[in-house]
Amino acid sequence: MRVRMAAQAAWRQALLLRDDTKGVSAVEFAMIIPLMFVMFFGMLDLSNGFAVDRKISQISQGIADLASRYTTLAETDVTNFFIIADAMLTPYDKTQLKATISQVYIDPSTKTAKVVWSRGDEKKNVGTVVTVPTNLIVKDAAGNYLPNQYLILGEANYKYVPTIGWVVPKGGLTLTDAMYTRPRQTSCVVMVTSCTPP
Repeated sequence: MRVRMAAQAAWRQALLLRDDTKGVSAVEFAMIIPLMFVMFFGMLDLSNGFAVDRKISQISQGIADLASRYTTLAETDVTNFFIIADAMLTPYDKTQLKATISQVYIDPSTKTAKVVWSRGDEKKNVGTVVTVPTNLIVKDAAGNYLPNQYLILGEANYKYVPTIGWVVPKGGLTLTDAMYTRPRQTSCVVMVTSCTPP
């Protein structure tokens, strides 16, 4: 009998607890707050990453475009291009930026693109073979490469390290971009003395 009364009392207590809604909001908030933090700081890291990636694309395009406007480039001109690239990266850390400008010659006999000159943080050696998108190479009706083709290559990369690192890896991501442009006023842009291909 006592056991039965104790069971009924426990059952009544359980029913009272079921109907008691005090503290439900606090429990729900405690369950949701970690997800809210991950979403907020994850969005912060991702949006900063996308912004830096966009700036890297603009920098590679900008330095290639600037170089392609000249007939002859001086070292001071190229230095100024890199100063502009640093300014374009504002407000992000410019010490992580690596920018390079190169001119490549498309050799019609070997059908390869080789570096004629290069300047920047990761400059290429003269004669280095680079990959050029095929749609940028001018060919005749028979599919042969036309002679005297030069392209300016602007490259930029940036080691993006997130503020929090909950969504983007804490070690960071290397964001890269490359852009080709054609010299606008002459067939090639002279750097130092000539455009002689390697």
